[in-house]
Amino acid sequence: MTRRAANDAEVAPVAMWERIKAQAKSLQQSRGTGTPGGPGGGRGAGAGGGSRTRLVNMLKSQLSSVKTELKSGAFRDASMAMCALVAAADGQVDPAERQHVESMIVGNDVLQNFPADQLRQRFNKHLDHLLADFQAGKAEAMQEIAKVAKKPTEARAVIQTGIVIAGSDGYFAQAEQHVVREACAALGLRPEEFDV
Repeated sequence: MTRRAANDAEVAPVAMWERIKAQAKSLQQSRGTGTPGGPGGGRGAGAGGGSRTRLVNMLKSQLSSVKTELKSGAFRDASMAMCALVAAADGQVDPAERQHVESMIVGNDVLQNFPADQLRQRFNKHLDHLLADFQAGKAEAMQEIAKVAKKPTEARAVIQTGIVIAGSDGYFAQAEQHVVREACAALGLRPEEFDV
C-alpha cells in the first residue's frame, strides 16, 4: 500500500502537467496560431498578450494547488535564482524593473510560504552576481536551481515561477525563454512541457 501511494504521488504531478499542456495547446488553438513566442517566434510586445496572460494565470493557479508542498529552503533558493535569471536574462535590470520583480515575488501566493526579507535577500544576491558577471552568476544560479532536480513537484514549480515572473508584463522575451529552457535542462525537464 505504501509503495502504491508513493507511485500515485509521483503520477499525480505528471498528470497535472499533462493537463496544463493540453490547456495551453487549446489556448493556442483558440488564438489560431502555432507556437506562441516559441524559439525564433519574435513577436511584438503586445502580440498574444491575452493568451499569455491566461497561461500565466493558469500557472499561478496550478502553483497555488501545490502550495503546501513548496515549503523547503531548496525550493525557496531555487525559485529566487530562477527569478533573478529571468529578470537579468537580457543582461540589464534597471531599478524600476528590479523593484517590480521584487514586488511580484513578495506578492506571489506560493512564495508567501517564506519571509519576504529572505526572498528579497536571495533574489538580490543572485541578481547582483548576474549583473556583475552574467556567465558566472548564471552558473551559480543554475547550481542553486539544480538542487531541486530530484523533487519533481518543486522542480516544475521553479520553472512555473520563472514563467509567471517573466510573463507578468504580458511579454515572454526570447532571452527569458532561453534561460527558462536552460533551467529545464538543469532540472531534467522538457521545455515543451511548459510551452517554451
